[in-house]
Amino acid sequence: MQILDGKIVSQAVKDELKIKVDALLKVGKRPPHLAAVLVGSNGASETYVASKIKNCAETGFISSLIRLDENVSEAELVNAIEKLNLDNTVDGILVQLPLPEHINEQKIIGLINPDKDVDGFHPISTGKMVQGLPAFIPATPYGIMLMLEHYNIQTTGKHAVVIGRSNIVGRPISILLNQAGPYSNCTVTVCHSRTSNLKEICLQADIIVAALGKPLFLTADMVKENAVVIDVGITRVADASKKSGFAIKGDVDFENVAQKCSYITPVPGGVGLMTIAALLKNTFNAYLQRTN
Repeated sequence: MQILDGKIVSQAVKDELKIKVDALLKVGKRPPHLAAVLVGSNGASETYVASKIKNCAETGFISSLIRLDENVSEAELVNAIEKLNLDNTVDGILVQLPLPEHINEQKIIGLINPDKDVDGFHPISTGKMVQGLPAFIPATPYGIMLMLEHYNIQTTGKHAVVIGRSNIVGRPISILLNQAGPYSNCTVTVCHSRTSNLKEICLQADIIVAALGKPLFLTADMVKENAVVIDVGITRVADASKKSGFAIKGDVDFENVAQKCSYITPVPGGVGLMTIAALLKNTFNAYLQRTN
């Protein structure tokens, strides 16, 4: 069993980007600029945004944070996004989700300039990805693909089972694994909460991507020997032994499943770190498209 180490892979991605940014600065060009919009003070969102800003600094990117109150009107949020759309110094825009209930998330996502849609959630980005055209890919699925590439995991002809059908992870990773490419060409089965024979399907899988948000859901009796297991889940679970009062758990029962795997991602330290690395790659690509 080998650990798919998100720390190692994400650092390799950032190191490569840092070299490219330094080369831009040497010829008098500006660095890429990522702008984040944060509505309210959700603890998890605060953590994610702070990490994105930190990683931008490490890579030589410029980052901006637009903070808006929890009770901000939809019109005010729309205005903030339109300003970023028109700002020629901003290459990538991300609106941290989830948004408050009184704001229409799909409307807001649809307002982001597709050329700056580094989260890859805009319908135009999704349409291009589905057709196999160059596109901004949602950061978590993109991060998974970068990890498969880094570890040179053979996927052609393999049966991949994706548990989860969200627009953020499940659907896009199923499309990416199915498309033609050196780390794709899988036969893909997408499972979800209504799948009746989930265990039997998982036992057929060479690759399992668990992205349903239920801690420790995937157990050892659902995984065949030498499978590759990608754990996308990240849930806070009460744990009195921890100073914080909680532990971070993935969707996979890591301790028992790992014994059967050829490769497996840990939580934390796996896909989560790759999500930010992929976001930075999307931002750099957006910069190149806008400045070349």
